[in-house]
Amino acid sequence: MAEAAVRCLRDGRLDGEHAPALAVASNLQCGPLAAGAMLHLAAAVASNAAAGKAQARGLVIVAFNRSPEVYLDFMRRRGLDPNALNRCVRILDCYSDPIGWNQKIRSQQQQESGADLCSANKENVTIFRNVKDLDKLMCSTIDLGRGFAGEGKIYFSIAVDSISSMLRRASVSSISSFLSNLRSHDQISSIFWLIHSDLHEPKFSRAFECLSTMVASLEPAVVDSVYEEEIPGNISFLEENYSKAKFYLRLKRRNGRVKHLYEELHVEGNDVRFVSAPSVSTEVSQSLLPKVQFNLELSEKERSDKANVLLPFEHQGKGEPIHIYDGRRSLPEAQQDSNLTASALLDEVKFPKSAAPMGEIHYFRDSDDEQPDSDEDPDDDLDI
Repeated sequence: MAEAAVRCLRDGRLDGEHAPALAVASNLQCGPLAAGAMLHLAAAVASNAAAGKAQARGLVIVAFNRSPEVYLDFMRRRGLDPNALNRCVRILDCYSDPIGWNQKIRSQQQQESGADLCSANKENVTIFRNVKDLDKLMCSTIDLGRGFAGEGKIYFSIAVDSISSMLRRASVSSISSFLSNLRSHDQISSIFWLIHSDLHEPKFSRAFECLSTMVASLEPAVVDSVYEEEIPGNISFLEENYSKAKFYLRLKRRNGRVKHLYEELHVEGNDVRFVSAPSVSTEVSQSLLPKVQFNLELSEKERSDKANVLLPFEHQGKGEPIHIYDGRRSLPEAQQDSNLTASALLDEVKFPKSAAPMGEIHYFRDSDDEQPDSDEDPDDDLDI
């Protein structure tokens, strides 16, 4: 669930470990919904920091895809007052002027004289004008985080709203180093980012997933069909996917186990919320079964006939009591049997009941400890 990811980002890092990282993977079809998920995560982390419930004192947002005003307006609607925003939120604006062209147009002379790459726009918004230089981007991000007020060691969280935008101007290895260095920094409590995986090769997306401890993926709520059939309720699948998506979360615990969670993400206007999805039933609907020429289930008569079948290895008995010879009849048991006494056997030898005399050999085992003869089956007691 999204709340499970928020709790991990809130709890932060342990001594000797890297900061927990969440990678949100999406595609272009779910792009607006993925941006809404990032807004929800950023607002939740900032709210926990403002309330003093998180390890981090504040949140630094590295904004590539959206204006800082979008984040500030969303957080105000979530209940953060201006004082809390100024105290706990810093935004590094890489969206307004990513490569400094606007600054060159406004003041060519100031650029030639060596103007700073960063300039303050508002109290908690700083414009960054050279996104190609990831080393300076990391230094600017850490400097913003160190500006949070507090006693003792100051921790802060970082949100990068688009790795895909960074890949337009930097290599995979340099961005991986950027994220790894942020995770290993001793003042960073947690970090999360968004990537549009269908814009890049699969190996690039997997490389960034390997840097994270949690992976969230967004998928369309309704898969496009070949004939674009309408779903129930007279709402097309495009309209359904525009406001709802499936949110899958893989959470790696500290003991090494991976937990899989699933929710539905709903975006209605400016409202972003997560809804618990119904559990996936193991039963298959009868209407979904393929049409075949044989029965997949037994009738009542077939079940009854099957239960009455006597298998070959079962002792049938023919209505009489079943006596199983175990090959180890002891002497007291033989004495109790009138047919196996010495006098009865002697009479049988002298005066046979059958018309033709026939010889018989009767053997009594002295004890149960005696080894069976070579012609005896030691498995007679297995009832097979």
